[in-house]
Amino acid sequence: MKDFISLSNWATKELWYLIDLAKHLKYELRSGGNRPVMHGKVLAMIFQKPSLRTKVSFEVAMKQLGGDAIYLGPEEVGLGKRESVPDVARVLSVYTQGIMARVFDHHYIEELAKWSPLPVINGLSDEHHPCQVMGDMLTIYEHFGRLERLKVAYVGDGNNVAASLVLAAAHFGMHFTIGAPEGYMLPEGVLDEAAPIAERNGGKINLYNDPYEAVAGADIVYTDTWVSMGQEAETASRLKIMEPYQVNHKLVARANQYAIVMHCLPAHRGQEITDEIADGPQSVIFPQAENRLHMQKAILVKLMA
Repeated sequence: MKDFISLSNWATKELWYLIDLAKHLKYELRSGGNRPVMHGKVLAMIFQKPSLRTKVSFEVAMKQLGGDAIYLGPEEVGLGKRESVPDVARVLSVYTQGIMARVFDHHYIEELAKWSPLPVINGLSDEHHPCQVMGDMLTIYEHFGRLERLKVAYVGDGNNVAASLVLAAAHFGMHFTIGAPEGYMLPEGVLDEAAPIAERNGGKINLYNDPYEAVAGADIVYTDTWVSMGQEAETASRLKIMEPYQVNHKLVARANQYAIVMHCLPAHRGQEITDEIADGPQSVIFPQAENRLHMQKAILVKLMA
């Protein structure tokens, strides 16, 4: 594969390879440092949306691998406005060896990949967040020693993270459930993509409006913000609708006794998750954040080294 855009585009065995590679790179870093396999290479990082973890983890990843990264903010590129996406893709392909983009419209990622001969990585779009979720799979694998047959329950808005999560669960033979209100369920298109992948790998997908049904017996309870960037005008209505979907002690008690709790951050504490849970013994939120670095290094090595 030239690009890392959606998990639906990748074969299951290649995603397992990324997990194995990320584990190796994490061990290598802690054993004296990563080999400089990216020496002389530069990653262009296009940002329409601000980010703490995406910016820092990709930049640190390139530096630890011996390469470099250049941050390009909204005011510097004006993607699709000041300059066309095809022109941006072709110009950056002359100067750098890869492109990572964090955008609103998923079409921008697809256009960058179409016009760039170099690898394009989806750092986040409104439809998918594959780097985040592959880091999550690494975290789950480290905790349980397996992925197959684990039950992962996502609670809240069926957003880009949920879309990538159901695709990952399908690839790795997991039982995925989502508890979301009417009108906030996963898009039909994503479910249509995930269904045959799950069938091939022994996974299951179940949809619920009741969060307690979704979480019952889960090994992993996952949530995300109720109001994503670009949805600020809907804040009041979303907070009211999502209130029953808060990940709190009462909800987590319905999960497996040894369940872990995940959140991709940033967390709006007191909304989608309580302090008690986010900082409690079942939380793996910060190991999860760390594993973004190691998984993204694996993706960079696979595509650019």
